[in-house]
Amino acid sequence: MPTISKFYGISISIRVREGNHNRPHFHARYGEFEVSIAMNNFEILGGRLPRRALELTLIWAALHQAELFSAWQALRDERVPAKIAPLD
Repeated sequence: MPTISKFYGISISIRVREGNHNRPHFHARYGEFEVSIAMNNFEILGGRLPRRALELTLIWAALHQAELFSAWQALRDERVPAKIAPLD
């Protein structure tokens, strides 16, 4: 599960082969919290983050949605995904 971006203590990663949800999604981790978020509509698939960390993650995701889908596809094709710029 490669980390594709990191900002404000939030780590973003992608796992493509999970049994419980196979749709394109990413994971955001902040401290002991972790959440799975769908790439197409930013629906929370599981877990949770503190409110401000979630807000920052969703802002970042909206800015980089196309890059997230590219990273997802790269991993599905067993290629290394490109890093995605952090939130400034």
